[in-house]
Amino acid sequence: MDGRLEPGSVGGSGITYWLGTDDQGRDMLSGIMYGLRISLIVGAGSAIIACLVGASLGMLAAYAGGRTDSLIMRLVDLQLSFPAILAALMILAFLGKGILNVVIALVVVEWAYYARTVRGSALVERRREYIEAAQCLALPTRRIIFRHLLPNCLPPLIVVGTMQVARAIALEATLSFLGLGVPITEPSLGLLIANGYEYMLSGKYWISFYPGIALLVTIVSINLVGDQLRDVLNPRLKK
Repeated sequence: MDGRLEPGSVGGSGITYWLGTDDQGRDMLSGIMYGLRISLIVGAGSAIIACLVGASLGMLAAYAGGRTDSLIMRLVDLQLSFPAILAALMILAFLGKGILNVVIALVVVEWAYYARTVRGSALVERRREYIEAAQCLALPTRRIIFRHLLPNCLPPLIVVGTMQVARAIALEATLSFLGLGVPITEPSLGLLIANGYEYMLSGKYWISFYPGIALLVTIVSINLVGDQLRDVLNPRLKK
Protein backbone atom coordinates (compact mmCIF):
# COMPACT_ATOMS: atom_id res chain seq x y z
CA MET A 1 0.00 0.00 0.00
CA ASP A 2 1.49 3.35 -1.07
CA GLY A 3 -0.70 5.56 1.10
CA ARG A 4 -2.73 7.02 -1.74
CA LEU A 5 -6.47 7.69 -1.45
CA GLU A 6 -6.68 6.61 2.18
CA PRO A 7 -9.73 7.95 4.11
CA GLY A 8 -7.80 8.23 7.37
CA SER A 9 -4.90 6.09 8.42
CA VAL A 10 -1.52 5.80 10.07
CA GLY A 11 1.39 5.89 7.67
CA GLY A 12 4.34 3.56 7.70
CA SER A 13 6.40 5.99 9.82
CA GLY A 14 3.64 6.31 12.37
CA ILE A 15 2.29 9.60 11.05
CA THR A 16 -1.47 9.84 11.39
CA TYR A 17 -3.43 11.16 8.41
CA TRP A 18 -6.51 12.42 10.23
CA LEU A 19 -8.38 13.44 7.06
CA GLY A 20 -6.85 10.84 4.77
CA THR A 21 -4.66 11.32 1.72
CA ASP A 22 -5.25 12.41 -1.86
CA ASP A 23 -4.47 10.66 -5.14
CA GLN A 24 -0.76 11.40 -4.72
CA GLY A 25 -0.51 10.26 -1.11
CA ARG A 26 -0.38 13.76 0.37
CA ASP A 27 -1.90 14.55 3.75
CA MET A 28 -5.30 16.21 3.29
CA LEU A 29 -5.16 18.11 6.58
CA SER A 30 -1.87 19.78 5.64
CA GLY A 31 -3.26 20.58 2.20
CA ILE A 32 -6.39 22.16 3.69
CA MET A 33 -4.36 24.31 6.09
CA TYR A 34 -2.13 25.49 3.26
CA GLY A 35 -5.08 26.06 0.94
CA LEU A 36 -6.94 27.98 3.64
CA ARG A 37 -3.97 30.31 3.99
CA ILE A 38 -3.95 31.01 0.25
CA SER A 39 -7.72 31.60 0.21
CA LEU A 40 -7.56 34.00 3.16
CA ILE A 41 -4.62 35.92 1.69
CA VAL A 42 -6.34 36.31 -1.67
CA GLY A 43 -9.74 37.15 -0.15
CA ALA A 44 -8.52 39.59 2.49
CA GLY A 45 -5.92 41.19 0.21
CA SER A 46 -8.35 41.81 -2.62
CA ALA A 47 -10.99 43.12 -0.20
CA ILE A 48 -8.57 45.61 1.38
CA ILE A 49 -7.36 46.93 -1.98
CA ALA A 50 -10.91 47.13 -3.34
CA CYS A 51 -11.97 48.93 -0.16
CA LEU A 52 -9.25 51.56 -0.59
CA VAL A 53 -10.13 52.15 -4.23
CA GLY A 54 -13.89 52.06 -3.80
CA ALA A 55 -13.97 54.16 -0.63
CA SER A 56 -11.77 56.84 -2.20
CA LEU A 57 -13.92 57.06 -5.32
CA GLY A 58 -17.15 56.98 -3.29
CA MET A 59 -16.09 59.84 -1.02
CA LEU A 60 -14.81 61.83 -3.99
CA ALA A 61 -18.15 61.40 -5.75
CA ALA A 62 -20.14 62.46 -2.68
CA TYR A 63 -17.94 65.43 -1.84
CA ALA A 64 -17.42 66.77 -5.36
CA GLY A 65 -20.93 66.17 -6.68
CA GLY A 66 -22.00 67.32 -10.13
CA ARG A 67 -20.36 65.72 -13.14
CA THR A 68 -17.74 63.94 -11.05
CA ASP A 69 -20.46 62.22 -9.02
CA SER A 70 -22.40 61.31 -12.16
CA LEU A 71 -19.34 59.91 -13.93
CA ILE A 72 -18.21 57.76 -10.98
CA MET A 73 -21.67 56.43 -10.26
CA ARG A 74 -22.27 55.56 -13.91
CA LEU A 75 -19.06 53.54 -13.76
CA VAL A 76 -20.38 51.88 -10.61
CA ASP A 77 -23.69 51.08 -12.29
CA LEU A 78 -21.85 49.67 -15.30
CA GLN A 79 -19.66 47.50 -13.08
CA LEU A 80 -22.59 46.20 -11.03
CA SER A 81 -24.55 45.36 -14.17
CA PHE A 82 -22.11 42.53 -15.00
CA PRO A 83 -22.22 39.27 -13.00
CA ALA A 84 -19.13 39.19 -10.79
CA ILE A 85 -18.10 35.68 -11.74
CA LEU A 86 -18.46 36.42 -15.48
CA ALA A 87 -16.37 39.59 -15.23
CA ALA A 88 -13.69 37.79 -13.21
CA LEU A 89 -13.59 34.94 -15.74
CA MET A 90 -13.07 37.37 -18.62
CA ILE A 91 -10.28 39.17 -16.78
CA LEU A 92 -8.47 35.95 -15.88
CA ALA A 93 -8.91 34.58 -19.38
CA PHE A 94 -6.93 37.62 -20.54
CA LEU A 95 -4.37 37.82 -17.70
CA GLY A 96 -3.91 34.09 -17.08
CA LYS A 97 -3.51 32.16 -13.84
CA GLY A 98 -1.71 33.50 -10.79
CA ILE A 99 -2.40 34.77 -7.30
CA LEU A 100 -1.71 38.39 -8.30
CA ASN A 101 -4.00 38.09 -11.32
CA VAL A 102 -6.79 36.67 -9.15
CA VAL A 103 -6.40 39.58 -6.72
CA ILE A 104 -6.59 42.05 -9.62
CA ALA A 105 -9.71 40.38 -10.98
CA LEU A 106 -11.41 40.41 -7.58
CA VAL A 107 -10.53 44.07 -7.01
CA VAL A 108 -12.05 45.01 -10.37
CA VAL A 109 -15.33 43.22 -9.61
CA GLU A 110 -15.58 44.36 -5.95
CA TRP A 111 -14.65 48.04 -5.76
CA ALA A 112 -18.08 49.22 -6.90
CA TYR A 113 -19.80 47.83 -3.77
CA TYR A 114 -17.55 49.91 -1.53
CA ALA A 115 -17.98 53.01 -3.66
CA ARG A 116 -21.78 52.87 -3.51
CA THR A 117 -21.81 52.18 0.24
CA VAL A 118 -19.39 54.97 1.10
CA ARG A 119 -21.10 57.46 -1.19
CA GLY A 120 -24.43 56.91 0.55
CA SER A 121 -22.91 57.55 3.97
CA ALA A 122 -20.77 60.45 2.75
CA LEU A 123 -23.77 62.25 1.23
CA VAL A 124 -25.35 62.33 4.68
CA GLU A 125 -22.16 63.38 6.48
CA ARG A 126 -21.34 66.06 3.90
CA ARG A 127 -24.26 68.15 5.14
CA ARG A 128 -23.06 68.10 8.74
CA GLU A 129 -21.83 71.22 10.50
CA TYR A 130 -18.28 69.93 11.02
CA ILE A 131 -17.77 69.66 7.25
CA GLU A 132 -18.98 73.23 6.77
CA ALA A 133 -16.66 74.35 9.57
CA ALA A 134 -13.70 72.61 7.92
CA GLN A 135 -14.54 74.29 4.61
CA CYS A 136 -14.77 77.68 6.28
CA LEU A 137 -11.28 77.12 7.70
CA ALA A 138 -10.06 76.64 4.11
CA LEU A 139 -8.66 73.21 4.85
CA PRO A 140 -7.37 71.22 1.86
CA THR A 141 -9.95 69.01 0.18
CA ARG A 142 -7.85 65.90 0.72
CA ARG A 143 -7.68 66.57 4.46
CA ILE A 144 -11.42 67.18 4.70
CA ILE A 145 -12.18 63.93 2.88
CA PHE A 146 -9.72 61.62 4.65
CA ARG A 147 -9.44 63.24 8.09
CA HIS A 148 -13.02 64.38 8.67
CA LEU A 149 -15.37 62.62 6.25
CA LEU A 150 -13.87 59.13 6.12
CA PRO A 151 -13.84 58.37 9.89
CA ASN A 152 -17.58 59.00 10.08
CA CYS A 153 -18.23 56.63 7.17
CA LEU A 154 -16.27 53.73 8.65
CA PRO A 155 -19.07 51.75 10.42
CA PRO A 156 -20.96 50.72 7.26
CA LEU A 157 -17.65 50.33 5.42
CA ILE A 158 -16.36 47.86 8.01
CA VAL A 159 -19.52 45.78 7.78
CA VAL A 160 -19.48 45.71 3.97
CA GLY A 161 -15.75 44.96 4.00
CA THR A 162 -16.27 41.93 6.24
CA MET A 163 -18.99 40.59 3.99
CA GLN A 164 -16.91 41.19 0.89
CA VAL A 165 -14.00 39.19 2.31
CA ALA A 166 -16.28 36.15 2.50
CA ARG A 167 -17.57 36.90 -1.00
CA ALA A 168 -14.03 37.23 -2.35
CA ILE A 169 -13.05 33.88 -0.85
CA ALA A 170 -16.09 32.25 -2.45
CA LEU A 171 -15.32 33.86 -5.82
CA GLU A 172 -11.69 32.77 -5.67
CA ALA A 173 -12.75 29.22 -4.83
CA THR A 174 -15.14 29.24 -7.79
CA LEU A 175 -12.47 30.52 -10.17
CA SER A 176 -9.94 27.96 -8.94
CA PHE A 177 -12.51 25.19 -9.23
CA LEU A 178 -13.12 26.17 -12.86
CA GLY A 179 -9.37 26.11 -13.53
CA LEU A 180 -8.77 29.86 -13.99
CA GLY A 181 -7.72 30.77 -10.46
CA VAL A 182 -4.52 30.07 -8.61
CA PRO A 183 -1.89 27.76 -10.19
CA ILE A 184 -1.46 24.17 -9.05
CA THR A 185 1.76 25.12 -7.26
CA GLU A 186 -0.25 27.40 -4.91
CA PRO A 187 -3.43 25.38 -4.26
CA SER A 188 -6.37 27.05 -2.57
CA LEU A 189 -9.49 25.40 -1.19
CA GLY A 190 -11.26 25.70 -4.53
CA LEU A 191 -8.44 23.90 -6.32
CA LEU A 192 -8.40 21.16 -3.66
CA ILE A 193 -12.12 20.64 -4.22
CA ALA A 194 -11.56 20.44 -7.97
CA ASN A 195 -8.76 17.88 -7.53
CA GLY A 196 -11.09 15.43 -5.84
CA TYR A 197 -14.15 16.01 -8.00
CA GLU A 198 -13.35 13.13 -10.37
CA TYR A 199 -13.15 10.71 -7.45
CA MET A 200 -16.55 11.55 -5.94
CA LEU A 201 -18.49 8.80 -7.72
CA SER A 202 -15.83 6.20 -6.91
CA GLY A 203 -16.36 6.60 -3.16
CA LYS A 204 -13.25 8.73 -2.49
CA TYR A 205 -15.42 11.53 -1.16
CA TRP A 206 -12.99 12.99 1.40
CA ILE A 207 -10.71 14.60 -1.21
CA SER A 208 -13.38 17.17 -2.07
CA PHE A 209 -15.60 16.87 1.00
CA TYR A 210 -13.18 18.08 3.66
CA PRO A 211 -11.89 21.11 1.70
CA GLY A 212 -15.54 21.97 0.96
CA ILE A 213 -16.37 21.81 4.66
CA ALA A 214 -13.38 24.03 5.45
CA LEU A 215 -14.52 26.56 2.83
CA LEU A 216 -18.09 26.51 4.15
CA VAL A 217 -16.99 27.01 7.77
CA THR A 218 -14.68 29.87 6.78
CA ILE A 219 -17.36 31.74 4.82
CA VAL A 220 -20.05 31.21 7.46
CA SER A 221 -17.69 32.35 10.23
CA ILE A 222 -16.77 35.56 8.40
CA ASN A 223 -20.44 36.27 7.66
CA LEU A 224 -21.32 35.78 11.33
CA VAL A 225 -18.60 38.26 12.27
CA GLY A 226 -20.04 40.71 9.76
CA ASP A 227 -23.54 40.31 11.18
CA GLN A 228 -22.24 40.92 14.68
CA LEU A 229 -20.33 44.01 13.57
CA ARG A 230 -23.47 45.33 11.90
CA ASP A 231 -25.40 44.95 15.17
CA VAL A 232 -22.63 46.57 17.19
CA LEU A 233 -21.95 49.49 14.85
CA ASN A 234 -25.59 50.29 14.00
CA PRO A 235 -26.83 52.87 16.53
CA ARG A 236 -30.47 52.27 15.52
CA LEU A 237 -30.33 48.76 16.97
CA LYS A 238 -29.14 49.99 20.35
CA LYS A 239 -31.82 50.36 22.98
